[in-house]
This record gives sequence, structure tokens and C-alpha cells, in this order.
Amino acid sequence: MAKYIFVTGGVVSSLGKGVITASIGFLLKRHGYVVKLLKIDPYLNVDPGTMNPFQHGEVFVTDDGAETDLDLGHYERFLHQPMRRENNLTAGQIYESIIKKERRGDFLGQTVQVVPHLTDEIKQRIRGLGVDADIVVVEVGGTVGDIESLPFLEAIRQMRLEEGHGNTFAIHLTLVPYLSAADEVKTKPTQHSVQKLREIGIQPDMLICRGERSIPPDAIRKIALFANLPPERVIEAPIVSTIYEMPLLFHRSELDAMILEGLGLKPKGKLELSDWQTFVERVKKPSGGKVRVAICGKYVNIRDSYKSIYEALVHAGAALNVRVEPVLVDSTLVEKHGAEKYLSDVDGVIVPGGFGKRGIEGKIAAIQFARTRKIPFLGICLGMQLTIVEFARNVLNLKGANSTEFDPKTPYPVIDLLPEEEGFEVYGGTLRLGASPIRLKRNTLAFSLYQMDIIHERHRHRYEVNPSYRNALEDKGLVVSGETTDGRLIEIIELPDHPFFIACQYHPEFKSKPLSPHPLFVGLVKAAKAVRTRS
Repeated sequence: MAKYIFVTGGVVSSLGKGVITASIGFLLKRHGYVVKLLKIDPYLNVDPGTMNPFQHGEVFVTDDGAETDLDLGHYERFLHQPMRRENNLTAGQIYESIIKKERRGDFLGQTVQVVPHLTDEIKQRIRGLGVDADIVVVEVGGTVGDIESLPFLEAIRQMRLEEGHGNTFAIHLTLVPYLSAADEVKTKPTQHSVQKLREIGIQPDMLICRGERSIPPDAIRKIALFANLPPERVIEAPIVSTIYEMPLLFHRSELDAMILEGLGLKPKGKLELSDWQTFVERVKKPSGGKVRVAICGKYVNIRDSYKSIYEALVHAGAALNVRVEPVLVDSTLVEKHGAEKYLSDVDGVIVPGGFGKRGIEGKIAAIQFARTRKIPFLGICLGMQLTIVEFARNVLNLKGANSTEFDPKTPYPVIDLLPEEEGFEVYGGTLRLGASPIRLKRNTLAFSLYQMDIIHERHRHRYEVNPSYRNALEDKGLVVSGETTDGRLIEIIELPDHPFFIACQYHPEFKSKPLSPHPLFVGLVKAAKAVRTRS
């Protein structure tokens, strides 16, 4: 029978529930348990696939083609295990399922209500993960008190009762702010947050407190008193230089031991953390210097928009023992002022994915700059499509070449919809999504990085390289080093007369892990390090 851990948040959002949930899952897995994680998002969207990155951050894509919350990226990176569609649950999915059942007559004429029908559906989804797991860790998005969160919290309250003592564990994450005018940390927001949670019927078994200042012992004791907890169950989560340090800090606080005790479980064997400690030390204190890699996109004002790319650079940097400094470059500004102003002092350039016409010409200018100045370059998804556009315009001299996504009347549609993709009317979930096999060409940069004939990578796009232009592109020196196993679609391109110039139609950042960095990012950072050394 699975045990369940519920992680809720209070006071404010963006306290790091995702990282904390991932850290808890990491420790429990290292203790020898089969752990599954679930992110609950209370919004009414079925998934974040159609949501603006400025509001929601990146959309993380799983192997099975689910468009999910970015916290699933943290889950994968910390636990080193793939997430699936079942690991992200939204209010939209729950309501959609309930309405479909009601229309089919599944409720036999009953009045369909939040309790019990909606809460039963939520509990069923949570318990579904527990079928083949020892522990299920459930993170509830938003904060206690949000209207949209109430059905999920009610379902958790019911589960706590139904599963019985010792089979569930509730963790509440709160903010303990520091007020400079009073020169002290304030516990009242946490007290009110816990009070609200208890009004709903959930008594937390542990508090994790975030703050910009260290929380003094008397404040810890005060919080514990009002939360009806022993002081050792109030854990401080300090500001850290890297999120990957959190599991180590939690272990030193004996958080994992207290959770196991609360669930009536014992560690399975000796906890081994030396590999993770080595990785964290390399992230914090690399001995091989620093490289600067520009990320030229149009969502640079929100770091979460390219979260997996940032983390993939961290992983690659640790593998090579260098610090990678990401330089955020707004492609709309490159479009206005030119690439020289923003890219002349970087050691590498990444042009990431995206949608919409804004900033496209700036990305193309950045690609041309990296190609002609011999700066190590990685194009991702849309970044590869625009690499084709830039090459067609400036090497093949096809003036006006473009993607039909941005110019339906372009005389040279080097990027286009395939016939089977035309005429779509629904945007959500209709992209090419999820992992698929790719055949690599031997004696290429791509093969030298992967050292495999067949790879599996995750996609999220609708437009493709127009195969009608393949011969012309290859005649001018562009190498197609990866394609679908049937040979129909181009997946990877590269330039052999360049220190490092490669672009892929998929999203390699989604598969990078701390202890298993993605080869494309390792290759880019290694080439950038060589450029920095020569300069």
C-alpha cells in the first residue's frame, strides 16, 4: 500500500515548492523507495500548452507527449526518472473528465457536485500513481486560501482520513519575511497560513520556512507552538547558490528521517550522496574558469521561460568543471540594433524555441552573426528552423526565404507545414509532441557527441524543414546529420567548417540531468571554453 506526502504552500507563490518536492522525492528514492511525484495545478486550462510563457514559464514536454508544468522538469532532473502525462493534474482535466462522464450518463441521474464527484475524481487520480509506488509525493500549486485550490485540498483532507494514521504526511511551505524597519523576521504570515490550512481540515506534520534571513531559534519555537508541532518539525529552507544543494541541506536537517518516521518507514540500506555532493561542489566552485553563453530569445524577461535550458547549461558546466554564465539577449532588441552590440563578447550562442513573429528577424541576425564570426552555436526547435532560413537567404541567396508560419506568401518556403498538418482548427495538444526516434549519420558532429546510431528526443513544434530544399541546402555545405528513421524529416543540421555549429528540431534541454548532462550542451560549452581559452 502506497504512502502519500502532500506539499502545500502559503503566504505567497514562487517559494520553490517544485524544488522542495523534487528534493524530498530525491532523498526518499536514495533511501531505496519507489517514488512517484504529482504536480497539481488548480487552473482551468487542460494543460499549459496554450499559455503565454510570460505568465506560466516554459512548457515541459514528457516522453509520452504531455505538455506539463515546468516543475516536472525539476522532478525529472532530481529523481533522474522520466515523468509522464499522469504526473501533472490540472483542474481543467478534472472538470473535463467529470463533464464527459455526466454527458455519457455515468452518474445515473445524480446531481453532480464538487463533493463527492469532483473530489472522488481527484483522489482516484492520486491513488492511480500509488498502484506501483511505495511513496507518492503530491505538490499542490498555488497557495492555501485560493478559491481554485479548495477542491484539491478537500480531497487531500478526505484522503488523510481514509488512508489512516501513518499513511500520509502533510508538509506546508511558508514565507517568514524579514522587515528591515523592525530588523526582525516576522512569524505572523506563517501563523495565519497554518491557521487557514487547519480551518480546511489539514493539520501539517511539518513546516518548511523560506526567508531571506536566517530564522532565529525563538522564532522557530514560536512558529512550532502556533502550528501545533514540535520545534524539530519546523525546517528552515535558506537561500542557496544552487537549487541542487537543497537535498543535502534537508538531509542535514534530518527532514528525510522525520518523514520516514512519520510514515512508519525505515531506510533501505545506507544513504549514498557522494556523487550528488561532488556535482554540487562543481556547480558552486568550478576550477576551470567561466564561459558566457547568450540565450537569444524573446521571453528573456522571465527566466522560467527557458528554465530547462539554464539547467542544462549548469549540468554541462559541472561536467566540464566550468561556470556557465547565461547572457539573456532580447531578440527584439537585436532586430533593432544589430547582433554586434549584444553578442560580440560571448563565447557561445543559443537560439531557443518559441512561437509568433515578434523578434524573429533578431534571432536570424544572431544566427548569422554566430555563423560568420565562428562563435559556437546551438539552435533549438524554432532556432533550427531559423537557421535554415538564414542559410537559405545568405548562402543560397534565396532572398525572401522564410517560414510560412511568419510569411505565408514567401517565394521560398524553406520551412512549411507538411500536408498532413494543414487545416488544424484546435491549437491545444495538436503539435508534434513527445519522444520519437532519430537516426544519426556517422562521421558527423552529432554522432561524435551522441556516440549512437539511434537516439530518442522530445519534440514540440508544428512546422518542418521543407524537404524540397534539402538538396540545395546540402549542395552549399549544410550537413543533415540526423533525420527521422523513415528519412522524411530533417532533425539535425550542422556546418563542418565551423568550430561548433549545430541545430536540432527537438528540445534537448528536456532530457539533460545533473549526473547525465545532454551531449549537445556539453559540446556547446566545451567549444565555448575553447573559444574563451584562445581569446
